[in-house]
Amino acid sequence: MTSETIPDPSGPTQNTDPAMAAVTTARETAEKVAEHGEPPPPRRAAIIFNPTKVDREVLQAAVTAAEEKGDYESSLWIETSAEDPGVAMAREAVEAGVGVVLAAGGDGTVRAVAEGLRGSGVALALIPSGTGNLLARNLGLVLDDVDTAVSTAFAGEERQIDLGVAALRREHGGEVEERVFLVLGGVGLDAQMLVNTDSELKKKAGWLAYVQAIGRSLKGGRRIRLGYRIDGSEPRKARVHTLMVGNVGMLTGDVVLLPDAEIDDGVLDLVALRPDGAVGWATVIFRVLVEHRIMRRKPDSTTLPLNKGGSMQLDALKYLRGERIEVRLNAPEPFELDGDEMGDVVAFTMSVEPQGLTVRVP
Repeated sequence: MTSETIPDPSGPTQNTDPAMAAVTTARETAEKVAEHGEPPPPRRAAIIFNPTKVDREVLQAAVTAAEEKGDYESSLWIETSAEDPGVAMAREAVEAGVGVVLAAGGDGTVRAVAEGLRGSGVALALIPSGTGNLLARNLGLVLDDVDTAVSTAFAGEERQIDLGVAALRREHGGEVEERVFLVLGGVGLDAQMLVNTDSELKKKAGWLAYVQAIGRSLKGGRRIRLGYRIDGSEPRKARVHTLMVGNVGMLTGDVVLLPDAEIDDGVLDLVALRPDGAVGWATVIFRVLVEHRIMRRKPDSTTLPLNKGGSMQLDALKYLRGERIEVRLNAPEPFELDGDEMGDVVAFTMSVEPQGLTVRVP
């Protein structure tokens, strides 16, 4: 059987032939080196990969070509596991003295690797291989193209982005559990959707599996009772269907949930969904799927006035922002971060470390 590429209607094709991947990556890396100069030292990389989502043979061929063109030493290869999606592996890479860590997997792998890199100054590079690839989308990276991703990792530029930190408290006390995030997290629709998603269907249908889960997760109006405080202000109470806190605003399918969110603005954006009945949900869906996208594309509307009150605010879709957001729930709720289930919590605090992570970009 001859090797072939699988066409992606939304972008470049994905090499399935290791030899072709090596040739393409070598060419792209050489072009980036010529354009940007020598990559920053130390010239050794680590590849942390999810073996269930990555074709190692193709990826290794691309990495080997990039090492040669970028004058790098042989890379360190570390597999993730079901017990640890990348935290300990990233720390191992830091201790080995690498200059960049390539995270090859889905959003969960990227989040875990970033957690392991926290405070190290070592750059993170993305090899998108998951269902959502939300950080890659918000950074404007090309998806489904190993050659471009690897050449960017070895010869791209470095950019500082904000790092989110979530402190989680469980129902029965104990120590507060701290996790980092890059995209968004919270309670309500997103977390319930993860709980309700059929894992086998997700393997077969990808993000389409979430459609079925969304239907089960939309039930109820303002059923979650909570208290919240932003940046040390007076505590307030609310009833919501969903509360999400994000470092970025765009979801899969170019859905803009948090139009004001910027990945390097030093603040987090909060949205509370509080629809009442079918009309309320219709208003929310129209605002998110239609109005946000239109206004986001306007040259003079890169920042929407959602956090300043006024006509853009809806009672069913409330926006706030701050550097530290504290939430206490009246009852345990499923919590999620960057597409990972984190179990039930009774309270959480989400804060931002401005420019706390270095990433490689084209």
